[in-house]
Amino acid sequence: MKRQDDQAAGPPAGRKRLAKSIYEPELLRLQRELVKLQDHVRRTGVKVCVLFEGRDAAGKGGAIKRIVERTNPRVVRVVALDKPTERERTQWYFQRYVAHLPSAGEIVLFDRSWYNRAGVERVMGFCTDDEYDRFLVSCPDFERMLIRDGLILIKFWFSVSDDEQERRFADRIARPAKRWKLSELDLESRAHWVDYSRAKDVMFEHTDTKASPWWVIDADDKRRARLNCIRHLLDSVPYEDQPIAELVLPPRQQATYVRPPLREQNFVTDHYED
Repeated sequence: MKRQDDQAAGPPAGRKRLAKSIYEPELLRLQRELVKLQDHVRRTGVKVCVLFEGRDAAGKGGAIKRIVERTNPRVVRVVALDKPTERERTQWYFQRYVAHLPSAGEIVLFDRSWYNRAGVERVMGFCTDDEYDRFLVSCPDFERMLIRDGLILIKFWFSVSDDEQERRFADRIARPAKRWKLSELDLESRAHWVDYSRAKDVMFEHTDTKASPWWVIDADDKRRARLNCIRHLLDSVPYEDQPIAELVLPPRQQATYVRPPLREQNFVTDHYED
């Protein structure tokens, strides 16, 4: 299998997909650990920010979905920003992202982040050369500032091979329920595969720092990618497993109550009667 993106990251050709019998129980175990992590973050006031970047159809959204599946959206929230408004285009580039950074006791998952400037904006000409150059210089300083302020910053790059991305694109085109995942920009990215590869290499050269490294996840097998991503996230944030307080269900209030007539309420039609 030809891999133009992250040559050394890919598995040997023909590697089998991780079996469901291994994936599902391990995912459930890791999701239980994520609940423990969120409780620790909320209790201690830690601030955690996780960036998900990578090729279109690399599996970022699927990994995020499994992380938030059993967690509290008031603690673990997802940020997926649309293209900037005219007003936002005149602001300091990082400004609209700063507004979504975690407060104490929160975990924020960015489904694409400020690295849009080093990827799609650079390749598709949505920023000037000067804006791009300033980003590459400013970004490491910006991230070091966040880390000095106590924020835990984790950056994931989901790496997918040319062949596998093409297969996933074809699958999305063929399945109406998945077509919404493909934008015109996603499709156009296929014509700029090498440009994106070069842009990614330059981005890593400038922003893969000791203080804030990139963590590359081989994503040709979505199941392995999700498990490896969650395990690394758990390993990156020290947390303690606190005993669960015993909950006692109080007795229901005993009082006279007469329900209003059902005919006075609008019930949704049951389309699935026996």
